[in-house]
Parts: sequence; C-alpha cells; structure tokens
Amino acid sequence: MGPGEIIARLRELAQEFEGSLHRSGTEQEIRDLQASYLSKKGEIGVLQQLLGAVSPADRKEVGQEFNRTKQLITESVSRAIDRLNASIEQAYLDSYLDLSLPGRVLARGSMHPLSMVMYDIVDVFTSMGFDVALGPEVELDHYNFTMLNFPDDHPARDMQDTLFIDEGRTLLRTHTSPVQVRTMLKGKLPIQIVAPGAVFRRDDDPTHSPMFFQIEGLLVDRGVHFGHLKGVLNAFLHQVFGADVQTRFRPSFFPFTEPSAEVDIQCIYCRGKGCRLCGQTGWIEVLGCGMVDPNVLINAGIDPDVYSGFAFGLGVDRVAMLRYEGISSIKLFYENDPRFLSCFRR
Repeated sequence: MGPGEIIARLRELAQEFEGSLHRSGTEQEIRDLQASYLSKKGEIGVLQQLLGAVSPADRKEVGQEFNRTKQLITESVSRAIDRLNASIEQAYLDSYLDLSLPGRVLARGSMHPLSMVMYDIVDVFTSMGFDVALGPEVELDHYNFTMLNFPDDHPARDMQDTLFIDEGRTLLRTHTSPVQVRTMLKGKLPIQIVAPGAVFRRDDDPTHSPMFFQIEGLLVDRGVHFGHLKGVLNAFLHQVFGADVQTRFRPSFFPFTEPSAEVDIQCIYCRGKGCRLCGQTGWIEVLGCGMVDPNVLINAGIDPDVYSGFAFGLGVDRVAMLRYEGISSIKLFYENDPRFLSCFRR
C-alpha cells in the first residue's frame, strides 16, 4: 500500500470513527470504540505497521497524517464524554429539581454574645477616656504573680489552680492584670487603660469555665483616690444595668490592691426582695476593685509617694449571664450551638 493509499485510508477511518461515536451511548462504549482504533491491534494500530515500508521521502507526510488522525480521535472522545456527563447531570436535575419551590434562605451569621457584651463594656470605658491595652495570653509567672505582689506560697500559684506550661515559669495567664504591669513598666504616665481578653484557670462547673473573658482597668496619676474609683465604677454600672440600679462596695482582699473591695449591684430581677439568682440576699457580686498596692507601683518603677492609682476587674461571662436572663450554664457560650447563638442577633 503506497503512501497516498495509507493517507486516504486514515481519513476514511477518521470518518468511520465519527459515525460510530455518535451511536455510542455509554462512556464504556466510547472507550471501547477508541481502543478498537488506537490500540496496537486496532484499525490504525495495524495500519501503522506499514509505516516502516514507506520510503524516507514520504514517511514524514504519512507520519504527520497518523498523528493528526490520532489527535482527532482523542479530542472527539474527550468531547463525547463531556457531553455524556453533562446530559446525565441534566437528567438528574430534571428529575429532582423543582423550580417552583421557594429558595432556601441561608443562615446569617452574627457576632457572638460574649463579643457583644465585651464591646459594650469597652465602649463605656473608652467613652470615659480609657485606652484599650492588650497583652500575651501565654505569660511569665513574673508578670502574672510576682510583679502583682503575690507571695511565693499564694494558693493561686498551685498547680490545681493555674495552668502551667512549664513548672513555675510559663503559664496561661489567670487574669489580664499582667497587661497592667507591662503598661506601667513602659513608664509613660498618667495611665488610663482597660485590658480585655481571654484568661485561663482550672475551673469546670456550670458557673465556671477553664477559659473565660475578663476586662480589667487601671488608672495611675497624681492624687487618685478611692472616690475616683467609686465614681468610675458607679457610672459604668449605671450605664450597663440601668440608671436606677443600686450599688454597694464591700471590703475584701486582693494581693495587688490595698484597700480592696468587691462591688455588688442590687439584684436586677427581684429588685432586692430576694430570689434564687441572688441567693435570697437581694445583691449580686459583679466585680472586684481597689487602690493599687504601693508595692505593685514600686515593682513597676513608679514612686508611690508621688503617684497613686486604682484597678478593677470583672468577668464578661458573668455580665452576659446577668444581661441575658435564663442562661443556666456558662458553657452554653462556648458550645457554639447555632440555635443558642441565634437568640442574640442584633
């Protein structure tokens, strides 16, 4: 068979393939048809064995025709399979898609309730002139305890209370007070900051979580006294819980403040009459506070004879449970159940 006859036969085989391809109804039939032409024992494979007998002058032209025919068949197979898959998909959609049905409304995300409460609290303090300060959650014992006047044998340093990363040196901060220390060490006075963030303790019950959120505040300047502290906290509590809420300050003890106090508000549900939430006392504890201990100022390089200050701290989770009545467990805030979180959209 001469070169011209081989080329003519190749073109004839390409036309035959196209005709057979239209009659193939499945992908397997298409693959089998392709093999019957392009495999070693197929029509083109057998014909290609004659290429060795073609003269060198004609071999290039005949070889190019072989390549062109194989490429045409391969591309036709690819297009046929794509058309087949598209028709199968359309048939599936036609069977199960009802265009008369109403569309599905996608769930709309919203801010987490703890984030909303935290931002609301921070907004109150920033409106009073406080700046926001942040610090690391993995902290050194030196900043978390020592600089804050905690003695070496204080119970908070025990392994059953604090989550240590390595024994006695690195830990997950138990409060955001180290942010206050780091701010004081910068030496820029006066200081007026709030420090929001996550803190970690070995707690796990319906009213406590191993991780929760705190906001602490610090003000250091000349002539700061306890009356300033009461004024700031009363303004904050009236803003958050209502202008008519009653407050009281009770003596307490914290290693880093002296004098120290715990602040209660009159129960916002029973209005002081006594209920299950307030333990029949009519009052609910909301935060701790006090004047910065002189030793803390000295540790930070601040002269306590010239400067004084106050500090306070409150749990965001605690305020959220008071704001949203009926929440039985703090863990609900951390389980990320969309049914629960959807109740707090703004």
